[in-house]
Amino acid sequence: MTLLLASLLLSAVTIHTDFEGGCLGQIQKVSDSHFRLAVKGESDQDHRNRQANWYYFRVDGASSQPLTLDMVNLPGEYNYKPNRGAVTKDTPPVISYDGVHWEHLKTFEYDPKEPKLTLHIRPQKATFWVAHCAPYTNQTLAKLRREIHNSPDFHEQKIGKTVGGRDLLLWTITHGDNKSKKTIWLMFRQHSWESGSSWVGEGAIRTLLSDESRKLREEVIWKIIPLCDPDGVARGGVRFNANGFDLNRNWDLVDPIKMPEITAQRNAVKQWLESGNHIDLLLSLHNTEMNEYLEGPPDNGGNGKFKPLAERVFQILSQQTTFAPAGPLRYAEETTTPGKPGRMTVTQGLYRDFKVPGFLMEQRISYNAKLGKLPDIAERVKFGGELVQALAKAVVQ
Repeated sequence: MTLLLASLLLSAVTIHTDFEGGCLGQIQKVSDSHFRLAVKGESDQDHRNRQANWYYFRVDGASSQPLTLDMVNLPGEYNYKPNRGAVTKDTPPVISYDGVHWEHLKTFEYDPKEPKLTLHIRPQKATFWVAHCAPYTNQTLAKLRREIHNSPDFHEQKIGKTVGGRDLLLWTITHGDNKSKKTIWLMFRQHSWESGSSWVGEGAIRTLLSDESRKLREEVIWKIIPLCDPDGVARGGVRFNANGFDLNRNWDLVDPIKMPEITAQRNAVKQWLESGNHIDLLLSLHNTEMNEYLEGPPDNGGNGKFKPLAERVFQILSQQTTFAPAGPLRYAEETTTPGKPGRMTVTQGLYRDFKVPGFLMEQRISYNAKLGKLPDIAERVKFGGELVQALAKAVVQ
C-alpha cells in the first residue's frame, strides 16, 4: 500500500515556475488532468495599465493521458484603456520537451466570455514547458556573448545597472575607426515579455559579425543595446521595471533611482552625441500580439526633414524582408498621453531632447501573411539579418 501511494505521488502532475523567466499566478487544480492557471500580469507604478502578456511554466509528472490547462485572469489595461487581454485565439502558446526547441500548440480553444484560453495537450514526455512565445533569457544572451566576445570587431561597454543590480550592456560592432561612417543604434527587449525582439537581435548580431558582412561593418558603426530589461526577463515580467516603470514610457523624465535602466540608456546616447558623434538612425524593436507596423519620429507630423529617410526605411523593409505591416508608415505623436508626464517612448524622448531620427517597429507574434504561418525562432533570427541589411541600405547613400 505504501509503495502504491509513493508511486501515485511520483506520477502526480505538478506545475513549476522556479527557473529564469518562469511566471504564473494562482494555480487551481480542477482534477488530476485539469488545471486553471492564472496569468500573473504586472501593473505600473500607479497600479494601472495591467498587462497579462507573459506566462512560462514547466509541467512535471505528466503521463500520456490528455491534460487540460485553462489560461485565465487575462483582462488588462493599455494606456489607461481596459481590454479583454492579450492572450486570445490568435496567440497560441509554444511548447517544448527540452526547453530549447519550441513549436506552436495546435490543440486549443478560446472562450471570449470569461475570457480564457484552454490548452489540450497529450504529453509526449513526462516533462514539458509552455510559454506565451519562445523564451529568450539572460542565459541565452550570455551564451551568445561567449560565442562572439573574441571577435576583433566587437566591443562591449557596461553603461549602468538595473534596479536589481544587473549590468546594462552596450555592444559596438564595426571595422575600423572612421568617424565619417554612418551610425545606427539598435535597441532590443525594452519590454521583457517581447522575446521575439531578442531572437531578431541575435540574428542581427550574428549577421553583422559574419565573414560575409564585413561591408556592413566597414560602412556603419552599429551601437546595440541587446537586452534593455534583464531584471524583467529574469523574473518573467511584462513591460515594467522592478519599481513599476514602463521602460518604453518615461523617456521624458530623469530618475536614476526609480528608472536606472532608462537613465543609463539615455546617457549612453547623450554621451555619444556630446563626444562629437552622430546618429543616422535609431530603431527600437518590439512585439505585439496582432499588429505590425513601423513608426517614425515625431518629426513635424511626418513632414519634417526625416520624412525621406522614414519612407526609404519603410519601403525597403516592406519589399525586401518578411516585415508585414498592417498599414502604411505612421509617425509618432509628441507623447503617448498628452498632459501626463512619464508617457514618452524612447523615440519621442530622444527626438525631443536630441532630434534623433528614432523608429519603433512592432512585429506580431500571431499569423504573418508573408510567412503563411506563425513566426518561429528560425524566422525571427533570419529577419535579424534582413533587418540590418535593410537599415544599412536605407542610410548608406
